[in-house]
Amino acid sequence: MQILQKLVPIALLTFVLSSMLAMGLSLTIGQIITPLRNVRLVVLSIVANFVLTPLAAIGLAALLRLDQPFGVGLLLLGTAAGAPFLPKLAQLAKGNLAFAVGLMVLLMVITVGYLPLVLPVFLPGVSVNPTKIARSLFFLMLVPLAVALAVNARFPSVAARTKPLLNRISNLSLIALVLLLVVTNIKNVLAVFGTGGILAGLLFIAVTFAVGWWLGGPTTDTRRVLALGTAQRNIAASLVVGSQSFSDPKVVVMVVVVMIVGLLILMPLSRMLVKG
Repeated sequence: MQILQKLVPIALLTFVLSSMLAMGLSLTIGQIITPLRNVRLVVLSIVANFVLTPLAAIGLAALLRLDQPFGVGLLLLGTAAGAPFLPKLAQLAKGNLAFAVGLMVLLMVITVGYLPLVLPVFLPGVSVNPTKIARSLFFLMLVPLAVALAVNARFPSVAARTKPLLNRISNLSLIALVLLLVVTNIKNVLAVFGTGGILAGLLFIAVTFAVGWWLGGPTTDTRRVLALGTAQRNIAASLVVGSQSFSDPKVVVMVVVVMIVGLLILMPLSRMLVKG
């Protein structure tokens, strides 16, 4: 079991780095900036993800009287936006793919600065190191993204050949990470059942999806993107902060449980939106 526990940070590092590099190799600066020229939609997206979603996490944790570690895990998800899965979900839902790409990068960049600032405010009784959080997110997420964007701009053929490999590494390392976290924390995972944690995750996804749909603008294609982008949180940022800043494994377990529930709901929901 100790060997498996030592593999967890390796799998986490592999997932975060490979997903950020793969994202950067598939994008250009123009693809990121152009869809964000709709200022009103950008402002509403920020409000949905960085005001209403954290408040929803705090409200649900209080309403369901979650144990503090589970509440912290839900709050981490509530404050971490910009999921790498968003373009895929938007594609399945026939949403505005250009807006999905720009929104994903915008939310992820804001998350790096936002998370270290608000966590000490939302968790006054919990000791967190804002500088350490910011440094980890900056070097693990923004730096690889910037490097990959530069490579794609300068050597597009190299980027095109490398991206499929990084995508496979990202997918496999995420699967490995989830399995390792479940196996090494099996007692804590089982302990989530009956605590309200699963219900909190379901309600969190439903509320945030509704918020994104409500604020997503007059067109259906942007509504779909913001709804999915608000409900699907940034698992990489949540796990980085959860594993490095909190000693209680239940925090990371809650993040993983809600992530799994979210994917099980949002993947088929994306397809249903097209039929609807």
